[in-house]
Amino acid sequence: MTWELAGLGNALIDALVVLEDDTLIEELGLVRGTMHPVDHHRWQEVYERVRRRKVTFDSGGSCANTIATLGYLGARATYCGQVGEDQMGQMYASALTEACGTHALQWSDDRHTGKCLSIISAADAERTMLTDLGAAVSLPSLGDFAGILADTRVAHFTGYTLLDGPMRQVVMEAMHVAHEAGAIVSIDAADPFVVRAVREILWNLLRDYDSIVFLNADEAEVLTGLPPEEAAPEIAERGQVDTVVVKLGARGSLVLEDGRLHKVGIRPVKALDTTGAGDAYAGGYLYGVVQGWTPADCARLAASVAALTVAQVGAVVKDRAALAELVREVREGDVPDALAQVGA
Repeated sequence: MTWELAGLGNALIDALVVLEDDTLIEELGLVRGTMHPVDHHRWQEVYERVRRRKVTFDSGGSCANTIATLGYLGARATYCGQVGEDQMGQMYASALTEACGTHALQWSDDRHTGKCLSIISAADAERTMLTDLGAAVSLPSLGDFAGILADTRVAHFTGYTLLDGPMRQVVMEAMHVAHEAGAIVSIDAADPFVVRAVREILWNLLRDYDSIVFLNADEAEVLTGLPPEEAAPEIAERGQVDTVVVKLGARGSLVLEDGRLHKVGIRPVKALDTTGAGDAYAGGYLYGVVQGWTPADCARLAASVAALTVAQVGAVVKDRAALAELVREVREGDVPDALAQVGA
């Protein structure tokens, strides 16, 4: 196949800034540690207050973070979403090209590029976010991306695109195209509030199309009403899903595949920014999938990539040499003790 992985999601450019204290957050009337939906003008107003600080821009949105991670790992990967015909849209396209060598973005001539400003606390890495969805949620159709989905080994999606709006139908069509072509369909649940909002839709999509699902402990509980160890087999059976991955934060992760439960630890690091840790985990895991690795080895790489991500500011690790070293460790069985031990 031409592509190893293809992703479709809400294209949001990330603007990241680290502040030493919460003075500005309080002045702006923001609630620390939460996400604030805003329009373009409010986003620009807050951005003007921080732009003279060190602001880092990158392609963002959960699915894009995962696909970019796969690109830096060396996979043949590409991404589709919609951006505006503006400077931030061009920045977004450039960042994806840097990661993957290409992109499959579509352009809107009447909406601004979607964007998320993350104000990160230097004290504890807590994020206060302002999100303007802009063009991201109004992708009108798959267009030429349908051909890519029919020629990829893995198609990856996230729960955010299943919220009410035009993207929902486009994503459902994309899953159908990929599934009919024989691709592995991967879904990241994305957030507990998303699971709560689209619970029955998610169950239906799992049954109809999905091969791999990623959730954290809270998302798994919202979906099933059960703790993680019980939620994984419930999702596998009720959703008819081949592989269920439940991330447990500092307690590692659970992977249930073909009825066998694997428990994998973490790679401890000092957290600077938790942005995109789950997206990085999915990227590392899916890289292992296309390499034909065991579920445990996929989870080992996933945990290591997530650790590198939280040890930096930004959702995507761009150090290709560091990522290649993580891949080598897993291939050669040279992983840290916390990852080498696998419970079942």
